[in-house]
Amino acid sequence: MAREKWEVIHKGIRIKKHPIRKHGVKPDIYYTCRFQFNGKRINSALGWASDGWTLDKAIVRMNELKEEAKAGAGIETHRKKQVQADEQRKIEEQQEQIRHEQEEKDNMHLSTYFDEIYFPAITQEKKAETASTEERLFRVWIKGEKKTGKNRKVKALGGKPMKDISPFDLERLKKDMAAAGRAPRTIEYTLTTLGQIFRHAERLGYFQGEIPTTQVKRPKYDNKRVRFLSHDEAHDLLETIKGKSQQMYEMSLLALHCGLRAGEVFSLTWKDVDLEHGFITLLDTKSGKTRTLSMTGDVKAVLLIKEQGGKGDLVFPSRDGEKIPKVSKTFTRAVDDVGLNDGIDDRRQRVTFHTLRHTFASWLVMAGISLYDVKELLGHATLTMTERYAHLAPERNRRAAETMEQVFKKKPHAENNIVNMG
Repeated sequence: MAREKWEVIHKGIRIKKHPIRKHGVKPDIYYTCRFQFNGKRINSALGWASDGWTLDKAIVRMNELKEEAKAGAGIETHRKKQVQADEQRKIEEQQEQIRHEQEEKDNMHLSTYFDEIYFPAITQEKKAETASTEERLFRVWIKGEKKTGKNRKVKALGGKPMKDISPFDLERLKKDMAAAGRAPRTIEYTLTTLGQIFRHAERLGYFQGEIPTTQVKRPKYDNKRVRFLSHDEAHDLLETIKGKSQQMYEMSLLALHCGLRAGEVFSLTWKDVDLEHGFITLLDTKSGKTRTLSMTGDVKAVLLIKEQGGKGDLVFPSRDGEKIPKVSKTFTRAVDDVGLNDGIDDRRQRVTFHTLRHTFASWLVMAGISLYDVKELLGHATLTMTERYAHLAPERNRRAAETMEQVFKKKPHAENNIVNMG
């Protein structure tokens, strides 16, 4: 490697010419200086001509360094100071970059955060159906404008920075959704989704401050389904379904006789079915618990005659062999044919596939099975969820009637009717 060629152009001032880099039409020139102090030679790098260094400036700086050395600066060279200045500049640049990144986070639009960060995350963390529901609610009611039934527009929140979304914006969203005829449950679910988005953003540093959904009152509603089938209605419905689809009949029978949710029926595999002992084991249920159910004779009979696949195969696959995504319209058509929803507008009273599970629980309670046992069979997380069936318990109703009968038989004591005037 050839030695660098330095040229002395003034006492104490040296330069070297860059072999490639130009300053104008001439090679760029680098300036250094050196001098003696307390018997030691001090070398100090100065800088490039392209950065403004000239011979006159180099001489002035060399004289300044000499004076600094005499004043007590020791042998600290200009290069050390330059390194310190460079380090300080890097720190400031890093701080500026951090401020810039935080400013971008603070000004990120709600739609951008949902599309680029939140939705990709929940597709990995949540069930596909839940993620799909949140995406639909966001797209329809939050991301863009939508005309309501009264030809009004729901103002888009997606185009606003998250920090600028206020409780007032959400109150307006509630009002517009209600004007469009959305059910209170849908409005509540939309607000819940928004709250989850903001909490997710807060954890990742994209939102600071009070989450606006915490300051918005949720709509009150009673979403509990109260309808259950009589034995005759259940028989007629199952027979009608059987005439339309054998597999839909089998799934409906399982829901009615064992209390399975639709998703549990769709996810059932042959390894979960113990035909020898008559048990069905449900793993990873909605409540997070594993539960084991006994088959009725009818359920066992229909499963015995089915063609069994491998242990990992679905008991009720779709036509293409995949997991069924939702309840078939065959069920709805059967309900309509039997007339179970004729003249019924209240959604809590309308018969759906979930009504079969609700009927299972209702029949058990009416037969005297304890609420705790029904809770375990249904896989409810808490007894509070099962208490909706408490009014059907025959012993409870009998005791209440007997108690009231005794109350009515009692004659008021005369002293209870005397008013003490003091």
